Amino acid sequence: MAAPLLQVERLCAWYGRAQILYDVSLEVGEGEVVALMGRNGAGKSTTMKAIAGLLERRAGTVRFDGRDLAGLPSHRIARLGLGWVPEDRRIFTDLTVLENLEVGRQPPRAGTPTWTVEALFGLFPNLAAMPHRPGGRMSGGEQQMLTVARTLMGNPRLVMLDEPSEGVAPVIVEQMARSINEMKRQGLSVLLSEQNLHFAESVCDRAYVLEKGQVRFAGSMAELDADEATRRAYLSV
Repeated sequence: MAAPLLQVERLCAWYGRAQILYDVSLEVGEGEVVALMGRNGAGKSTTMKAIAGLLERRAGTVRFDGRDLAGLPSHRIARLGLGWVPEDRRIFTDLTVLENLEVGRQPPRAGTPTWTVEALFGLFPNLAAMPHRPGGRMSGGEQQMLTVARTLMGNPRLVMLDEPSEGVAPVIVEQMARSINEMKRQGLSVLLSEQNLHFAESVCDRAYVLEKGQVRFAGSMAELDADEATRRAYLSV
């Protein structure tokens, strides 16, 4: 079997002196969509930030496409083809949709889907209807789509999406699910942080469930759906 595109082993991470992650291990294969699930505060966002090189203190091993990311700054990790879409969007509110997309542009990568503005407008029709609208005049869901599209303009091999369904209208959630499935169809790998089990089931192959910075479950979405005890203990509100 081919080696995973992303391989995380015994990842620990701290904010100051407070340890948040405890020996988190996970894998994402080529063209696979994997959910990182858990309640607020479980450590999902921290895991993604640690993978992306955005935390000062971490331990463990993170390999991307066979390369050890230890010691690499976040901008070099991004240039290797590891994209990250933060939960708080961080678009440029004074720039238009087209200008925001242009900021994210990177050259095509061998063996990776090449995203153009036209392809992204096909993926996100809402954006196609407002190419010259400033980011600050868009709804929260539209801004979420723009953030994802801007990250895809970097032609990543794997993209990490942090809570893409959080705080947006149901119609936007449905469109986001269709977009993720299309990314998968084109061969893009996705690590998805999510609390919404229904949304995760509609797009993901496998799931890891976190609680207090530790992996409590690892398996297929079908196995998670059948494991009522795990869902009740770590996912129920």
